[in-house]
Amino acid sequence: MTSSFNQNTGLTANTFRFPDHAIVGQAGTSFKHEHLPAIMADGKSKGFFEVHAENYMGAGGPPHRALETIRQDNPVSLHGVCMSIGGPQPLDREHLGRFKSLVERYEPALVSEHLAWSTHENTFFNDLLPLPYTNETLSRVCAHIDEVQEEIGRPILLENPSTYVMFRESTMSETDFIRAIARMTGCGLLLDVNNVFVSATNHGFSALDYLSNFPLAKVGEIHLAGHAEQADDEGELLLIDSHDGPVANAVWKLYEIVIQKCGPVPTLIEWDSNIPDWPVLKAEATAAQRILDQYVGFSSLDKNHAA
Repeated sequence: MTSSFNQNTGLTANTFRFPDHAIVGQAGTSFKHEHLPAIMADGKSKGFFEVHAENYMGAGGPPHRALETIRQDNPVSLHGVCMSIGGPQPLDREHLGRFKSLVERYEPALVSEHLAWSTHENTFFNDLLPLPYTNETLSRVCAHIDEVQEEIGRPILLENPSTYVMFRESTMSETDFIRAIARMTGCGLLLDVNNVFVSATNHGFSALDYLSNFPLAKVGEIHLAGHAEQADDEGELLLIDSHDGPVANAVWKLYEIVIQKCGPVPTLIEWDSNIPDWPVLKAEATAAQRILDQYVGFSSLDKNHAA
């Protein structure tokens, strides 16, 4: 973490620290309840599981019993999808309180959220919506991240979005916007390589150029996922970040380039619909683990140079 001063809270970024059980060098998968028997039959193994925070905001019941079972022998990563960090209105304090309770209950190795918005007044959208990259939105996003980190007492990772529209109002690139957020708040970054590929294809820019401008030294977790191909209104190729299939070959190639620069950053396979049997999902994580294992000796000094 950097030591830049957080102007809103009066804390320095190095006040925050990742837990001692950080999952460097490990590949993991989204945790799906239907996989629990197969996971338990496999026995304890290297890796971690990621869960969406909003699926566990009730006080108890089967979801918590399943997660408690997994948490006994495996680290978990807590991934929020509804905080609406990029939204124009104040954060929902009740939602943030429930989020904090999950952090305290399960002590996740990593905590993350999206650079997106999903609420308007009293309406909650089932989408992660984009925002313009301006100084005004930068200030608002940073204030929201400060609020979350202050509440939970630790840093979060902020995920780059997959986008389908761009804003004429934007005054800076997405990578510059994200770099400024990390500098101003001390948060880490979650690099979703599939999102990079999806956005690059949809908007016609180079994924490699994007990655060369991304603050890779701040990346604390990587996401990989499948995407779907559609056509837009003009018949042009449109990719959708669907999480409903295996990771594409082009995304695997980008991922290996990133790992060559960053070292063995914890990597998560997302698969959220058309969910396969456990061996299929496990095989995707195993493929990521093979790449990670090639860079186990990568030093933090080298990572700093990769920025």
